[in-house]
Amino acid sequence: MGGTVFKYRDNVDTDVILPARYLSLSKREDLAAHCMEDLDREFVARVQPGDFIVAGENFGCGSSREHAPIAILSSGISCVIAASFARIFYRNAINIGLPILECQEAASEIRAGDKLEINLASGKIRNLTQGRTYQAGGFPPFLQDMMDAGGLLAYLAKKKEEVLP
Repeated sequence: MGGTVFKYRDNVDTDVILPARYLSLSKREDLAAHCMEDLDREFVARVQPGDFIVAGENFGCGSSREHAPIAILSSGISCVIAASFARIFYRNAINIGLPILECQEAASEIRAGDKLEINLASGKIRNLTQGRTYQAGGFPPFLQDMMDAGGLLAYLAKKKEEVLP
């Protein structure tokens, strides 16, 4: 996967990823239309399918709602790279099929507008703009299968079909 970077600070909480005033929305495209709007008013207008969010420590802190990772995924972001993630956001992202990678070095050095290529299976992050390569932890095979299926529910439906055709 390849795209352009949107770079954010430490402690980006779920209330700025998707403001609480939009929690009554249920369609993915409606959530995406308000993604990051309290932090970056231009995000929705500029994001392209395949782009990346890169952030510092504790990305996704705050409430435990799944709306935030759904909004990010639905906006076209292909992966979030951060120095660290809030644990509940980490799990919610995996549950809905939003690829995430933890890599302190990449989070510190990658700049807004850089072009990246990522291999999720290996965790390799290539910064094409800077000519640098970073190594994040890849997903174990069962989590990669879950991500490839589109999240936990899609993965379970696929497994059910395999067992009960």
